Amino acid sequence: MRLFDTHCHLNDEAYQADLAAVLQRARAAGVVRMLVVGYDLPSSQRALALAAAEAGVYAAVGIHPHEAAAATAGDLERLEEMLAHPKAVALGEIGLDYHYENSPRRVQQEVFRAQLALARKAGKPVVIHGREAHADLVAALQAEGGHYQGVMHCYSGSKEAVREYLAMNLHISVAGPVTFKNARKLPEVVPALPPDRLLIETDAPYLTPHPWRGRRNEPAYLVAVAERVAELLGMTTEAVAELTWKNGAACFGLPAETPFDCTGHTG
Repeated sequence: MRLFDTHCHLNDEAYQADLAAVLQRARAAGVVRMLVVGYDLPSSQRALALAAAEAGVYAAVGIHPHEAAAATAGDLERLEEMLAHPKAVALGEIGLDYHYENSPRRVQQEVFRAQLALARKAGKPVVIHGREAHADLVAALQAEGGHYQGVMHCYSGSKEAVREYLAMNLHISVAGPVTFKNARKLPEVVPALPPDRLLIETDAPYLTPHPWRGRRNEPAYLVAVAERVAELLGMTTEAVAELTWKNGAACFGLPAETPFDCTGHTG
């Protein structure tokens, strides 16, 4: 079984002490491809450095809405330079977050749209974060073209709202909350998704799935997400792993073959 964690933050300081062991556990669990996602320039650079050093690891670079107020035109130029790296496969995570409003809404919208334009110029997929901002998120996406290669990461919205993202060609990624006992929307959303638009992720170190909830998350725990999605779809875990592997490869323009075996040996 091969798994693709399409969104994790191994560039986070939470892994500073034991990153090698985290990668080893991931590969032993079958998670042999990981997309490490940036949220500002320093974290994007760390994601890119990790991707350059590790087989099966790729990077997304971008400015999260929380960091939008600090973004400059020079930052966008630097992101464009990073996107030229062969292992920088997406621009993200970008989007809108109105829950905390760490950056003013207007500024979030401006930086989001600027990055959507940059992704289109660079020909790269987008990794989109949306929280309590559905209407403005859809409006921005439509204003910048309305058709994208990319993903709504860690989707938590309704079955009705997801149709608007699907109509813009976006994939939908499911994370640890699908395993939570109090999950309500996701068990309805997952069976309603077209099979070729489904992705899975951990968002590690956040949103740890059951039965590890309360601990630091890591890519090895993606197996629990795959198992729960398999239950919801009436499929085997192996079939979900293969489906989401192929979908992830298509979304991010990666080869369908496995980059190395589950022991971590290149090949």
